[in-house]
Amino acid sequence: MKPQLLKVPQNPLSSFNVRQDKVPYINNKWHYHIEAELIHFKNGKGTQFIGDHIQNFKDGDVVLVGSNLPHYWRFDDIYFQSDAENCTDIRVAHFCEDFWGTHFLNLPENKGIKILFEKAKRGICVPEPVKEPVAALLEKMLSTDGSRKIMLLVEALLLIAESQFAPLASIGFNHDFKEAENERINAIYNFTLANFKRPIPTEEIAGVANISPHSFCRYFKSRTRKTYSQFITGIKVGHACRHLIEDNISVKQICFESGFQNFASFHKYFKQATGKTPLQYQKQFLAKKPHPKSISKGEG
Repeated sequence: MKPQLLKVPQNPLSSFNVRQDKVPYINNKWHYHIEAELIHFKNGKGTQFIGDHIQNFKDGDVVLVGSNLPHYWRFDDIYFQSDAENCTDIRVAHFCEDFWGTHFLNLPENKGIKILFEKAKRGICVPEPVKEPVAALLEKMLSTDGSRKIMLLVEALLLIAESQFAPLASIGFNHDFKEAENERINAIYNFTLANFKRPIPTEEIAGVANISPHSFCRYFKSRTRKTYSQFITGIKVGHACRHLIEDNISVKQICFESGFQNFASFHKYFKQATGKTPLQYQKQFLAKKPHPKSISKGEG
């Protein structure tokens, strides 16, 4: 289940890389790299895996991934269709934490950034108040050279460091770099994402991983700190969350569309994961959403 080490291409004329990607399959696998990664999903939705944390990502999200933290963004199937109207569009910066010199982070003025890098080793989803400003700074980096480019990165990191964020992966998450299992996690993740709406017998997923059913249960929990059942439930709840805020269908329809076999178990696991009932979750989101009439009135 080892993540794959990727070497980020280096530009000899720049101390760190910033690029725009418009295809959904760039680094579409469980991987890590020595560089920290700051990514903005301008367009694109899917499932996000960072360490042992699973959640949806959506248009507008900004994420900071620390050095050597395994991660994987699986875009929804619609983005892989050749005739799809939806296109992915992301901005991503890769930088070594010490690219500005070994003493920079030890300056007393940079204590906040140093603490941020330490916490980013568990991954950070940039919170709402600073998400758009950080995305705008990342956009500017694409067309900026020289010292200003470094200043933009510092400004983006300071905004995140001063925000109210929470790390994503659990504090005890760890992975074994010595185990030669580069492709197994991709096979497990991809199969589960394609089939989570139906029951997946242990024998079937064990076959995908090419190990015995008894060994699979022990193997999966030792590597992810979750049972496979907990892993699938997390994906189902994330799928339901998206339907609750995006689609005009009943909660009961969402229950079965998300792969739950009955409404009682849907209600139970959803509340365990989110702290709210499905209806409370939906109402809370709608309460934060601007009303069309109030917007048009303000514009007039």
